[in-house]
Amino acid sequence: MTTRSTPHRPRPGGRVTAALTALLLPFAALVALAAPAQAAASATATYTKVSDWGTGFEGKWTVQNTGTTALDSWTVEWDFPSGTAVTSGWDADITGSGTHWTAKNKSWNGTLAAGASVSFGFNGTGSGAPTGCKLNGVSCDGGPGVPGDNPPTAPGTPTASNITDTSVTLSWTAATDDNGIKNYDVLRDGAKVATVTGTTYTDTGLRPGTDYSYTVQARDTADQTGPVSGARAVRTTGTSDPGGPGTGDKVKMGYFTEWGVYGRNYRVKNLATSGSAAKITHINYSFGNVTGGKCAMGDSYAAIEQAYTADQAVDGVADTWDQPLRGNLNQLRKLKAQYPHLKVLWSFGGWTWSGGFGEAMKNPTAFAQSCYDLVKDPRWADVFDGIDLDWEYPNACGLSCDTSGPAVFKTMMQAMRAKFGTGALVTAAVTADGSSGGKIDAVDYAGAAPYMNWFNVMTYDFFGAWDAQGPTAPHSPLTSYTGLPKQGFTSADAIARFRAQGVPADKLLLGIGFYGRGWTGVSQAAPGGSASGAAPGTYEQGIEDYKVLKTSCPATGTVAGTAYAHCGSNWWSYDTPATITSKMAWANQQGLGGAFFWEFSGDTANGELVSAVNSGLG
Repeated sequence: MTTRSTPHRPRPGGRVTAALTALLLPFAALVALAAPAQAAASATATYTKVSDWGTGFEGKWTVQNTGTTALDSWTVEWDFPSGTAVTSGWDADITGSGTHWTAKNKSWNGTLAAGASVSFGFNGTGSGAPTGCKLNGVSCDGGPGVPGDNPPTAPGTPTASNITDTSVTLSWTAATDDNGIKNYDVLRDGAKVATVTGTTYTDTGLRPGTDYSYTVQARDTADQTGPVSGARAVRTTGTSDPGGPGTGDKVKMGYFTEWGVYGRNYRVKNLATSGSAAKITHINYSFGNVTGGKCAMGDSYAAIEQAYTADQAVDGVADTWDQPLRGNLNQLRKLKAQYPHLKVLWSFGGWTWSGGFGEAMKNPTAFAQSCYDLVKDPRWADVFDGIDLDWEYPNACGLSCDTSGPAVFKTMMQAMRAKFGTGALVTAAVTADGSSGGKIDAVDYAGAAPYMNWFNVMTYDFFGAWDAQGPTAPHSPLTSYTGLPKQGFTSADAIARFRAQGVPADKLLLGIGFYGRGWTGVSQAAPGGSASGAAPGTYEQGIEDYKVLKTSCPATGTVAGTAYAHCGSNWWSYDTPATITSKMAWANQQGLGGAFFWEFSGDTANGELVSAVNSGLG
């Protein structure tokens, strides 16, 4: 199986450009649109700026049929000031000519019944707001051929004062609007926390020693929202409390690979003998396949058929030829009997099998049913406490390209929660591409959050020897540093972008790799050196387990919260117990829900990396 040798980790450094190009190409190929087929005196179009990340933004238009008869088609036109432009879009065909932009319905969303509405969205650059809006040739506010009501301008970037352990006072300069300002939304880490009529607000109930980001958005008398203000970073006083809200419930989860029982000779029993089972809360069993629109077993022999001898079994009892369940799933059942606190999720997808999700989501209900039927099969239903969906590049490019749209991930999670119910765990591994216009921006993760228990943010594999000539860089930097090869490719950037989108911090888990990535032909000890290719690895060139690297190429320095090592002509980066401890402290400080790692077999026989995760989270 190719999945056994292919890691589930994405390689964002080599793929983000391709994904962005795939989004932009349709706009270059579109031709001028025909004149609208009908006027819409009984329809309106309103604009909302959904989010703003400084170097770009997400906009949304909503077309509503306010008349009494059906609308056959719609075309929205508007002007942006010079320097503001659309870069990619969805649910409409969007073209631009100079500063003028036109969006026409798709073949499947042009007809609107009386009272119905439809939305389309886009990503853009610049800070300007749309003006001169027309819907099917007339005013977007339903008036007789004059530009509609303009949205308000952006308020000034908030200032922060009276900062305490648990509160901060924010103030900002007023926005302007042609018909007047109604109120302001105050957003903390991208989520609305208050609506006020004035230009000041005191936010309370915060955590000591914690970083927050605040923006403000104005609303006019027609309830149109304008651009989001600039962001103000605030750090509360005091020291973050490791015993504070939710800390005792931190998720400490690791991936157990189905194929690890072969060449790696790593079995479920190793979770117990290493001491790791007592120090974690959850196990993700990986991977099930996504194929033919359904969840399917990955390797049935490893999962349910392989017989274990007494010395290989968790409880020291050998399998018999006629028992109804053998393999990894039976061993996980035995492990849970010894460690009743453990929860196990079945992971589906991964890097290799993520390509199947697009087809599966053509019928979300049927897909969810297939997953439920497999996970809850009576032969092993007691083993699994939920499902984990590792769709690593929705609406973007990875091993293949997906064009399902930004809403499909939310739709998937809605279907899974509806089928599995409130008592099961529903989670996902997600991209950590925190660059502007990158993979996080391509999907409505915030919309999916209410249906999910948590997100496994894959904050590793940012850089590696797929860029054979370098520059050398840590594959899992916590923060930015001078010389970082690509902005946004850090753990902190990824977490911040999810939070700005509106995903709660306590539903985000920080990812740790129990392995290193490396180059050869490197003479420079510090990061940023040139290379000639991938360093040799046991199972794959350019990658090696921590348990090997800790002695074969010990760390010689740290950068951006992770370790690196230069030995001979090889250069490696990887996490150590010390760097993991510091990353866990950061995760606690940010109020994250915990941490996870890929994967158990990369650790030492006594589980020293798992121990660092456990003690670091508290």
